[in-house]
Amino acid sequence: MKIPEFIRKNLLLKITSLNTTVIAIRLFISIFVQRLLAEMVGESGIAKIGQLRNVSELITSFSSFGVFTGVVKYVAEYKEDKSQLQKLFSTVFVLSVAGIVLSFLILFFWATQISAYLFLTADYAYLIKLLAVIVPFISMYRIFNGVVNGLTMYKKFAKIDLFSYLASAGLLVWFLLQYNIDGALIAIVITPVIQLSMLLFLFFKVLREYIKFSELSFKVPMLNVLLAFSLMSFFSTILLNLVTIEIRSMITDRITEEDAGVWTAMTFISKNYMVFSGALFTLYVLPKFSGIHTEQKFKKELFSIYKTLLPLFGMGMLVVYFLREYIVILIYPGFDTMLPLFKWQLLGDFIRLASLVLMHQFLAKKLVKSFIFSEVISLGLFYILAQYLITHYGVEGVTLAHFIRYIVYFAVVFFLIMHYFNKQRTTSESNPNKEDEAPL
Repeated sequence: MKIPEFIRKNLLLKITSLNTTVIAIRLFISIFVQRLLAEMVGESGIAKIGQLRNVSELITSFSSFGVFTGVVKYVAEYKEDKSQLQKLFSTVFVLSVAGIVLSFLILFFWATQISAYLFLTADYAYLIKLLAVIVPFISMYRIFNGVVNGLTMYKKFAKIDLFSYLASAGLLVWFLLQYNIDGALIAIVITPVIQLSMLLFLFFKVLREYIKFSELSFKVPMLNVLLAFSLMSFFSTILLNLVTIEIRSMITDRITEEDAGVWTAMTFISKNYMVFSGALFTLYVLPKFSGIHTEQKFKKELFSIYKTLLPLFGMGMLVVYFLREYIVILIYPGFDTMLPLFKWQLLGDFIRLASLVLMHQFLAKKLVKSFIFSEVISLGLFYILAQYLITHYGVEGVTLAHFIRYIVYFAVVFFLIMHYFNKQRTTSESNPNKEDEAPL
C-alpha cells in the first residue's frame, strides 16, 4: 500500500504510521496474553507480575548504568564521526561492565531478601538469581537499542520491536500453560535473551559498522557527560520503579493483593497505548531537540509535535474510555473494580504525554538539575498523594494521584524550560559567543 504524500513528507508521521502497524499487532497479541493471564493467575498473580516487571525495568537501567539516553543523543550527533563514536562506546563499555557486575552481585547474594520484599515470601529467590544471570543480556540489549534509536532507523526498530515481542509473547504463553504463575514469571525474566538475539540477528552488520568491537578499551573519555545521563536515569527509571513497587505493596498491605492486581492491570492497559509514544520520543523527539538551539525553533517544533500527536492520542483515549467496559470484559474478565480507574488514568496519561514531549528538552540539552528537580517533585507528589487518597478513595485514589501529579509536573517542566530559554537569551545578549547549552 502506497503511503500518502503528506505522511511521506513528515518524518514524525512516517514513524507514527509505521509504529501504528507494529502497535496494532502488539495490541492484538497483548489482549490474548493478558486475557490468558487474568484467567489463569487472577488479580494476585497480576500483582506479582507487576512487581517483577518493575524490577526488570529497574535492572535494565541500572545494569547499563543509565546511559541509554546518552547513547541515543550522541549516536545521533556523532554518527558521521567514527573517532567520537569509539570514545562513546569505550566509555559505555566500561560503565556497562560496572553496572552488570553490581547488578549481579546484588541480585544473586540478596535474592532471598529481594524475594521477600517483592512477593512477601522467599519462595521466589530462585527467580531473582535467574534474573542475576540474565543481567548481561539486559544491559547489552539496552545499549544496542540506544544505537538503533540514535541512528533513527525506525524501520529496523519496528522489525526488532515486533519480532522480539512476538517471540517473547509466545514464550510467556508456553511457560504459563506449562507452569502457571511460576512459568509466566520465568518467561518474563528470560525475555531479554530473546530481545537481544533478535536485535543482533537484524542489526549486527550495522552495529559492526558503527562500533569497532576489537578496539573497545577500558578508557572513559566521555565519562562526565554520560554520568549526567546516569544520574537522570536514576530518578526517571530506578526511582520511578521503586516508587511503583512501594505503592503496589502499600495497596496490598492496606487493602488486598487483589486490589493491587487490579491497579497493576490498569497500568498494563496504560502501557499498551503509551508504548506507542516511546519510539517517537527516542527516534524523533530527542534527536530533533538535540539539534535545536533557539527558543523560536523549539517552540515551532513543539507546536508541530503537539499538533500531530495530541489529537491522535486524544481520540484514541476517548475510544478507550467509552469502550472501557468491553475492554475489561475482553482482557480482564472479573476485574470489574477497574472501571472507575479509567477516567483518572486516561486523563493523567494525556497530560503525561504532553509533559514527556517537553521533558525531552532536559535530556537533549543535558539539563540535569532541572530534570532531577522535576522528577523528584513528580515522584514525591505521586507517593504522598497515593498514601493520602487511598484512605478516602481506595485503589481509585492511586489513579487520582496519577492525574494530579502530571498536572503539577507539566507546569513545573514548562516553567523550567521557559526559564532555561530566558537564561540563554540573557547570556547570549551579554556574550554572543557563549555556547547555548546550560551547564550541568
